Order: sequence, then C-alpha cells, then structure tokens
Amino acid sequence: MDFNGTWKVYSEENLEEFLKIVGAPEMVIKMRKDVKPVIIIEQKGKDFTYTIKTPVFTKVHSFSLGKEIEMMTIDGRKIKCTVREENGKLIAENDKFTSVREIQGDEMIEVAAHFFTVLFKLKKLAG
Repeated sequence: MDFNGTWKVYSEENLEEFLKIVGAPEMVIKMRKDVKPVIIIEQKGKDFTYTIKTPVFTKVHSFSLGKEIEMMTIDGRKIKCTVREENGKLIAENDKFTSVREIQGDEMIEVAAHFFTVLFKLKKLAG
C-alpha cells in the first residue's frame, strides 16, 4: 500500500480520553483539542519519513518496517516503537498503545488503542 502524501486530520473521536490514558500532559491535551495536524508521509520501500506539522511544532520520525525505533513525543518523552506492514496496513506497537493505519480511497483511517480507542480520519491533500 502506498502511504506517500500529505494528509490533513479532519475528524477525531475520543482523542482527549486517549491522550490522558497514554500519559500526555494537560498542555498537550488542550493544544490537540484545537489543532488538526498535517501529516506528511514519504515512503521508499520499507523506509518511511513521517512528519507531523502544527502551528506550534513540527516533528519528524524516520523508521524502517520491522525495526524498533526510539521516538520523542511532542512533550519530550522518549518511547520505543516497532512498525510493521500487514495486509496493506501500517501497524505501530509499543507498551502504551497499538496504532493501525490504512488507506481507504483518498482517506487514511487510523485507529489507536490502549484500553480505550481513538479514531482519526485524514483526507489526502492534493499536491
């Protein structure tokens, strides 16, 4: 599956509760309620660059499928994560959550779960 592109979050369900469960600081929770990030994904085979842009910050993560990476959250915490591809879906797992992303037409649907589920819907932007 080709995840390349620029994606804009247009819908989120249960985000605030999910962020509290995974330990996000109150500042991050308040900011994310008002901001819909733009996600830029560059995919070259099994190698990905994943950029999150908001008016407040930009974060870039690079990873290869099947290899553990260390990422920094927007509030500076370090987490380890492994991403794999399964049936055309990107599945990211660590000890705090599991995230599953899949393409459906011009949308990317992400479901993240850790005792509670949050649903993100992203629309692919032209360009």
